[in-house]
Amino acid sequence: MRLEVLSLLLIAMLVPLPSAVHAQGSKPIVVCTTSVLASIVKDLAGDRVVVEVIAPPSICPAHYAVKPSDVEKLREASLILAHGFEPWLRDLVKVSGSRAPVVYVRGPWNTPTALRERYIEVAKALEKYLGLNVSARLEKCLRAIDETARWLKRFAEEHGFVGTPVIVMLWQRPFIAFLGFRIVGVYGPPEKVSLREFEQLVENGTKYHALLVVDNLQSGTALGKKLAEEIGAVEVALTNFPYTAPGLNNVTQVMKYDAQLLAQALSYARLRHSASLLAKLRSEVDELRTSLSLWMYGCIASIVVNAVLAACIAVLVKRLRQR
Repeated sequence: MRLEVLSLLLIAMLVPLPSAVHAQGSKPIVVCTTSVLASIVKDLAGDRVVVEVIAPPSICPAHYAVKPSDVEKLREASLILAHGFEPWLRDLVKVSGSRAPVVYVRGPWNTPTALRERYIEVAKALEKYLGLNVSARLEKCLRAIDETARWLKRFAEEHGFVGTPVIVMLWQRPFIAFLGFRIVGVYGPPEKVSLREFEQLVENGTKYHALLVVDNLQSGTALGKKLAEEIGAVEVALTNFPYTAPGLNNVTQVMKYDAQLLAQALSYARLRHSASLLAKLRSEVDELRTSLSLWMYGCIASIVVNAVLAACIAVLVKRLRQR
């Protein structure tokens, strides 16, 4: 990371520093480290600001490799919003020479309750640093979040999420718990999962008959797929970031999208589980049929043997009487 920032510094020295004051009448530029924050700003401020995003939604922001274009984004910024887990941000701000305030919107966002808090924090930052009153749109957004919460609860009940055993990636745990799943195993970033931890997950998944392994898309899915294969579950990868698929323009839409992915995966898992049970039942029936056939053949053989013995005894008795 230090080498990347040094390279950016060299590039930045070749680019003129921006004016300390934006051109009169221009829209303020809000630079967001992730699409989560960008979507919140767009929902609250609409076209009253220009929104720039640094880390693309397809990768984990903590692993993002900064680019020269990011320097220019920060130089022009009126406000910078971040989560606090971006290891590259401080050096990037320093290299850019940006004087924009950096506001950290910390905490999770993938449950309705947590998302409400993030919207309120961003609204306060927009008013404090840019003088934008977004209270009307904030109220509308909060109502939409509450409606999403009710929709998710209904959806979870209708599709049998509640009590279903699953193993889940750490970043998806709050959302999965909110939906009522029974979490029987949790794993962190795949690159940090030890062999012993993996074996424990397999043990728990097998013991509690986990039907799903819920991955976090941005963290990688190889480990989750291997785990699902080991325990006979179905792997499903959810996203925590908007814009990873068409129509996902904010986090509430992401939540509904993820819930639908879970429903599809669970339906397939149950179907496969039912097919497995049916195959097992058929196998047991075949074994019973075989046992029954052997028993019947044994009985017939026993009857024949007894009949022969009875005939032999009758002949012997007759001969004895004749003497």
